[in-house]
Amino acid sequence: MQDILNQYETVTEADVKEWFNVGVVSDFPENSGACIKYKTKQIAVYNFTRTSKWYATQNLCPHKMEMVLSLGMIGDKDDIPKVACPMHKKNFSLKDGSNLAGEDLKIATYPVKIEDGNVYIGFSD
Repeated sequence: MQDILNQYETVTEADVKEWFNVGVVSDFPENSGACIKYKTKQIAVYNFTRTSKWYATQNLCPHKMEMVLSLGMIGDKDDIPKVACPMHKKNFSLKDGSNLAGEDLKIATYPVKIEDGNVYIGFSD
């Protein structure tokens, strides 16, 4: 299972080699998540309309090793946008993937851009 987790690494805008079109804005629910597939990766995409921002993270929960983060509840904790895993309620920052309880678990994050109503996720591979 560690091999699955190892395929997910945070990508910054500076690292992007490909902007992958994952659909149009209306394909994604407001203030919630949806899952897309990029090569062998499942990526959770969040349309956080309350803050007018978009986020993307790995869909794999690093605690239970299940593909469930796109089903998690989004919100904020101390003004940090976050997703709560639906299985165990651990909170992860949508900005940098850190565990907001200070635990060692972390998730990969990916840049998102919106152009002409299309949603793009940035990948480095």
